Amino acid sequence: MHILKLFVSLALLLSGLPAWASAQAVRPEGPCDIYAKAGAPCVAAHSTTRALYAAYNGPLYQVKRQSDGKTRDIGVVEDAGYANAAAQDAFCAGTYCWITILYDQSGKRNHLVQAPRGTWTGPALGGMDNLPLADLAPVT
Repeated sequence: MHILKLFVSLALLLSGLPAWASAQAVRPEGPCDIYAKAGAPCVAAHSTTRALYAAYNGPLYQVKRQSDGKTRDIGVVEDAGYANAAAQDAFCAGTYCWITILYDQSGKRNHLVQAPRGTWTGPALGGMDNLPLADLAPVT
């Protein structure tokens, strides 16, 4: 009897396996999906923490390493839609990284880069228009 229960339990488990194995995680709607449904689509969509559209899989921002000047685009964790903090941490290990580009997720290419130096002198070179440190605050 004990073996029969085990066999039935195993059969029930395996019968549901194909449906479970083929199920994929679906990202929830992003703010820009919701705005578009309401008739007010995003004209620009910038975020260093998450995709603003459920279907967006491109880069969120670019970081530049202080040690060698190399750059890397930081994208999203595919199933979650949040910034791939692990990729940034690995790329920036042992040095500082600066955020140099915020990518526009709307497809309209309204990317944000550092503006040219203005006339206000401020406390540092470039006034207050300095690039942000990539790890100044946690993103996840």
